[in-house]
Amino acid sequence: MHLQQVKDKSRKSGGPQYWLQDLNEDVREFLRRKGKRDVILMTPYGIVETPFVAVDKDHKIDRTGNLVRGNAQHDRIQKGRAAESVGEAIRRWYSLREGDFERIDIDVEGLQHGHFVISPTKVTWRDRNRSEVLIRPSPHPLSFHKDDQSRLWREQVSFALDQSEEQASWIKDQICRVVEDHRRVGEKNVHEFDVLRVTGALSKLGVHLGPLRVRHYDCDPSAFHFDGYENYPCPVELKKRSSGFKYQEARYPKLPRVVILCIEHDKQNLPSYVDAVDLSTLCDYLSKAA
Repeated sequence: MHLQQVKDKSRKSGGPQYWLQDLNEDVREFLRRKGKRDVILMTPYGIVETPFVAVDKDHKIDRTGNLVRGNAQHDRIQKGRAAESVGEAIRRWYSLREGDFERIDIDVEGLQHGHFVISPTKVTWRDRNRSEVLIRPSPHPLSFHKDDQSRLWREQVSFALDQSEEQASWIKDQICRVVEDHRRVGEKNVHEFDVLRVTGALSKLGVHLGPLRVRHYDCDPSAFHFDGYENYPCPVELKKRSSGFKYQEARYPKLPRVVILCIEHDKQNLPSYVDAVDLSTLCDYLSKAA
């Protein structure tokens, strides 16, 4: 399956447009039944909700945003309320070079839950005779714990530590001090919000915690901004142990992603939309790398 760019950026009549080509039967029938579906884009960080709309060839979206009968002859992705095309969004999230796309190869997922998740896998430019394969994110791209240290995190830690020896030492000391306080034998009555003492060190690693709230997720909005990539908004839940993420898992929506920031990751079988950052593992990793 792929997106075919049918107009280049120089065209004034609506800018680049993207047709959905070579859809498999399941995706084609899903889109026929629904008529339209909001597009969720897979980025290097994980999924992000977008204003784009996938529309089947027998429908169109009128000026008021309603789905009406049409005769476009092609399944396609419309801009919706966005100021950019889906191709420009993919270029921005994946830090790709400028230029018009010939095609963008994609996988479409999430149909069983009613979602339309587009995962770009390869891009081809009109002015080149070669393609660029995109690195697919891991199932848990924002996780860092003893069982899963994602490529994004490892690259970001390496980048942050290479800035200066003084900064590397400071980041390690700040995170390890909090971990050691929690690990101390006999330590009691330390609140889970104590992990916020690592806010400054995490900001040097590209994790920016939002305001502390008493309802829903603890730090929302928060954001991850790793070197070379876009700023990714993602709520953060604070826990001493990740196994405490029970109430939120049952009650809160499954989109978008959420990251559990904890001292110890002990939760079995993280849901697909949940990542965990284990400060104990991060401390050990920094101690070896710094």
